[in-house]
Amino acid sequence: MALRSAAVPVTKRGRNTRAKLLKAAREVFARKGFLDARIQDVTTAAKVAQGTFYTYFNSKEEIWAETAEQFAQDMFQASLGVSEQTDDPYKRIELANRRFLEAYRRERAMYAVIEQMASLNEESGRIRRNMRSLFVRRAARGIRRLQEEGFADPNLDPDYAASALGSMIDNFAYVWHVLGEPYEEERAVATLTRLYAQAIGLRHPELSVPAWSSEASAAADADR
Repeated sequence: MALRSAAVPVTKRGRNTRAKLLKAAREVFARKGFLDARIQDVTTAAKVAQGTFYTYFNSKEEIWAETAEQFAQDMFQASLGVSEQTDDPYKRIELANRRFLEAYRRERAMYAVIEQMASLNEESGRIRRNMRSLFVRRAARGIRRLQEEGFADPNLDPDYAASALGSMIDNFAYVWHVLGEPYEEERAVATLTRLYAQAIGLRHPELSVPAWSSEASAAADADR
């Protein structure tokens, strides 16, 4: 069941205070995780009295749920606008992957808490599924568009493909930025883009040449 929020304030001052608490909560959860974070940590970071918290939220769980929902929307909004920057379908996939990986790196602490809480709390699991669904639905629309334009395999189920390929990229980002496996950014973007494009049957000249030069490949191997 979704958590019920305290009444949304009607005054500008009240809305500003509530926004300060949400911003502070995001910083605290990213730094300490949900389990170790305290309401006092949030009010201290927001520079408000501890009693003020309960004017706007009923519990730590409630402010976490809203913080996580807001985070999901922020990450999705940050990834929009790719199709407006280029008409090249291969470049669109590459740019989308690059934006996602860059955002994941910047927000890896919050992503880590989201993943942790999704396995511990029903509401957090729902938020995590909804967060994933935003990206998967958009990817499915993109694949359908490429099919209609004659670029992608018309026999591919766009919803299943978007789910599978989204899982690949999402898990790669988690293993890289949260678990700490070492990858080089340009090589990661090139590889994920190539795999995505080949998986949907995208016909493009760049798929006939290596994703990176032999010199770059050798240098990356030497650094390991």
